[in-house]
Amino acid sequence: MELGWKLRRLVRLAQRAKGSIAIRGWGGTLRRALRPRAEGNDAPAEVTVRAPAAGHAPRRILVIETMTPDPSRDSGSVRLSQIFTLLNSDGWQVDFLADDADASSADAARLGTLGVRVIREPALRWLAREGAALDAVMLCRLPVADQYIDVVRRFAPQARAVFDTVDLHFIREQRAAELTGNPALMRQARRSRDRELAMVARCDITLVVSDEERDVLAREAPESKVALLSNIHDAHGRRRGFVGRHGMLFVGGFGHPPNEDAVRWFIADVLPRVRSAVPHMRLHVVGDIDAIARRAIESDAVLVHGRVADLAPLHEQTLVSIAPLRFGAGVKGKVNQAMSHGLPVVLTTIAAEGMHLRDGVDALVADTPEAFAAAIVRLSSDERIWTAMSDASVENVRRHFSVDNARHALRHALGTTA
Repeated sequence: MELGWKLRRLVRLAQRAKGSIAIRGWGGTLRRALRPRAEGNDAPAEVTVRAPAAGHAPRRILVIETMTPDPSRDSGSVRLSQIFTLLNSDGWQVDFLADDADASSADAARLGTLGVRVIREPALRWLAREGAALDAVMLCRLPVADQYIDVVRRFAPQARAVFDTVDLHFIREQRAAELTGNPALMRQARRSRDRELAMVARCDITLVVSDEERDVLAREAPESKVALLSNIHDAHGRRRGFVGRHGMLFVGGFGHPPNEDAVRWFIADVLPRVRSAVPHMRLHVVGDIDAIARRAIESDAVLVHGRVADLAPLHEQTLVSIAPLRFGAGVKGKVNQAMSHGLPVVLTTIAAEGMHLRDGVDALVADTPEAFAAAIVRLSSDERIWTAMSDASVENVRRHFSVDNARHALRHALGTTA
């Protein structure tokens, strides 16, 4: 939640090295002189930035996020990286600023291939110089929007201010408070609600990732302009059928509280029921997990992989993807990714939000330990049901989370046409 984000930011600010940047234009190079970071591999580098696609009117956008997107870390990074690609293909010049100021040479090189220039100077100074040339500014997540909206309005008053919620924070916090019965969390959720709705009112347009969140804002902020821009995935399809697969897959780092709660609940209440029916069924957990938590959950039945750069092999190896989330908000990228590879998913009602799922067709939805375990056992023991659900999963992604859908939504949000 927001406190965790602030702590991570303080750590990164303490670790980062001072640097300088010289930009040699779009399609040119990005020079950065940086002292090596803790990893010891951030030597000075020249980075080629992909030029915006030709044939479009010149347009320029600044995107600010809490940290540099890394698709191997979280689903929000996958979505933002896809947005960068779409902006570049529509002729936008994209500048990116990470609020934690922690962007390595490798990060800059990766974003450069998407057509993104990484800013390595204070936002106030950069906006004072470049703000008048911007056509749009996208502020990702409430903490970022709170911090930067005033300076954006001051130095780039002509730019369209886009508030990308990523997910509505107050919904996630409210559900966590209700689950735990914690009055302090409920007070925090109310404060987040007030701040989030105030930001929706201040920006020109707000992006949400699900129909459910759009409906919430239609009730809570009826005068505001809201657009749906959900997760973005290619429908890969499966390369391997039912036979030869084994195990269950959960994707999600423990820095996001709903993920840790989900895994601990599953291990305590669901996994023993699964293994009583299928003794050798093993859970694979992928994501950033600290050493203490790892020792607490790892066993013969639970294998913790940590962060994995390419999930495709696990998507092709395992039988079932699980999303046993008991609170949260937004659309779950872990579910989209699994379905895009034809890996059937068992998930809770919370995890199914915004996914356009039909229980028993696209996925199996269960909220109690008994029902969740039974759904996993059913999928793991019936090839016919597994194959039908695998096919339906890929079609669901193709229909609802395609690049074409996202391109149309992004153009609408930015007030542009092809």
